[in-house]
Amino acid sequence: MAEKGNENLMAAASYLLGFVTGVIFLLIEKESKFVRFHAMQSTILFGGIFIINIGLGFIPILGWLAGLLLSFVAFILWIVCMWKAFQGEMYKVPYAGALA
Repeated sequence: MAEKGNENLMAAASYLLGFVTGVIFLLIEKESKFVRFHAMQSTILFGGIFIINIGLGFIPILGWLAGLLLSFVAFILWIVCMWKAFQGEMYKVPYAGALA
């Protein structure tokens, strides 16, 4: 198992590129439940946001505005999740954290 500092860094890095790094850390980390939790939460949260943003792109005008708002919320969540993971907290985002 990795040292505590490395676990925190790996958990924070699982949010770095959204669901892409979440999937990567799910595949490479087999032992740390902390890192796997954050990787799974990243995959569920940002994968879901990605799919919703694609769907909103098909709705004229209002979809674009809703997508812009969703992107802003996703940016805030991205920062909060990375910070909480780096601090060693098992922070659960509503819905996504429960599934992870």
